[in-house]
Amino acid sequence: MGHMLKSDDLVFVFGALRSGTTVFRLMLDNHPKLANPGEMDFLFDYLAPDNAAPGGWRYDLEKLQMSRIFRATGLTIDPTAEGLDQLEGFLDQLRAKAQGQVLMINLHRHVDRLLQVLPGVKIIHMLRDPRDVARSSIAMGWAGTLYHGVDHWIGTEQDWDMAAPMLTDDQTYTLTYEGLFEDTEGRLKEVCAFAGVPYDPEMLSYHETSTYAPPDKSLTEQWRRKCEPAHVAELETKAAALMLARGYTLSADPSPIPAPRAALLWAQNKLGQWSFGIRRFGLGIYLAEKLTRWTGLKSSHRRIKLHMDNIVIQNLK
Repeated sequence: MGHMLKSDDLVFVFGALRSGTTVFRLMLDNHPKLANPGEMDFLFDYLAPDNAAPGGWRYDLEKLQMSRIFRATGLTIDPTAEGLDQLEGFLDQLRAKAQGQVLMINLHRHVDRLLQVLPGVKIIHMLRDPRDVARSSIAMGWAGTLYHGVDHWIGTEQDWDMAAPMLTDDQTYTLTYEGLFEDTEGRLKEVCAFAGVPYDPEMLSYHETSTYAPPDKSLTEQWRRKCEPAHVAELETKAAALMLARGYTLSADPSPIPAPRAALLWAQNKLGQWSFGIRRFGLGIYLAEKLTRWTGLKSSHRRIKLHMDNIVIQNLK
C-alpha cells in the first residue's frame, strides 16, 4: 500500500469526553447513508511519528491490543503492515462494515495526528458547556471536583486550537451540544449537508433502539441546577479564556484561588477518584491495578486490567 490515505468518504467527530458525542453517534448511525461505529481513539493513541519506521509512523501494537475499545471492534491487525499501512487497513475494515455509507468516526484526542495523516478530512467539532462536561466527569468517576473535572475539556480544546492552522474553513463544522438539543432537526440537517447526504427524519428515532432518551432541551445547562455556584466559579477561573473563546458566558468574575483552597481541591479530587474506583471495582482489585502498574509487573497488570475492562463493559449505558 502507499501512504496517501483516502479520506473523501470519511468524517471525524472531534470533541471532549462527555460532550454528547455518544448520543450524536446514535443519531448519525440511524441515518441509512451514515455509519458511525463509535469512539476510535485507539486509531491515533498508539500511532506516533517515528523516523526510523517505514513511512515515518509506528503503532505500539502491544498497547493497542490492550485497548478495550479496540478489542470490542473486532478489527484485525496485519502482522506485515507498518504504521500508516496498518491504519489504512483498519479504515478499510471499517469501510467494509459500513457497506458504502459515509463513515463517521468519533475522536477525543490527537486531532493533530489525524490531520498529519489525513490532511483534507472533514471534521465536526463538537462542543458542550464545560461546566456540564465537568459535572458529568465527576459522575463517571474521572474527577472528584468540578475544578479538576474540566481539565480534559481544556486539553481537548487547546489541542483543537493548536490544530487550527492545518484546517480550512470548509473542512470543519462546529456543533454545540446545546444547539443540538435546542433545535435538533435544524442542526442535523446542517450536519447531513456537511457530510454530503440528504437529511433523514429517522435520525430522530435513535431513542427507540437505545437506552438514551429523546431530545430534551432540559438536558442542557444542568450545571445551573445541580452545581454549587462557588464550585462553578472555581472552574470558570481555570477555563475562562477558552470558555469565552467558545462563546460561553461566565457566571462570575474570575478570581485567583488561594493556595490552601487549591490544596483542598486536590485532596478532594483524589478522594473522589479513589472512592469511585473502590466502589466500582472493589478495594482489592483497585489497589492491585495500581500496585502492578507502579512496580512494572506487566503480565499481572494486564490480567487485572482485562478483568477491570469487563466490569466497565457491564456498567456501560
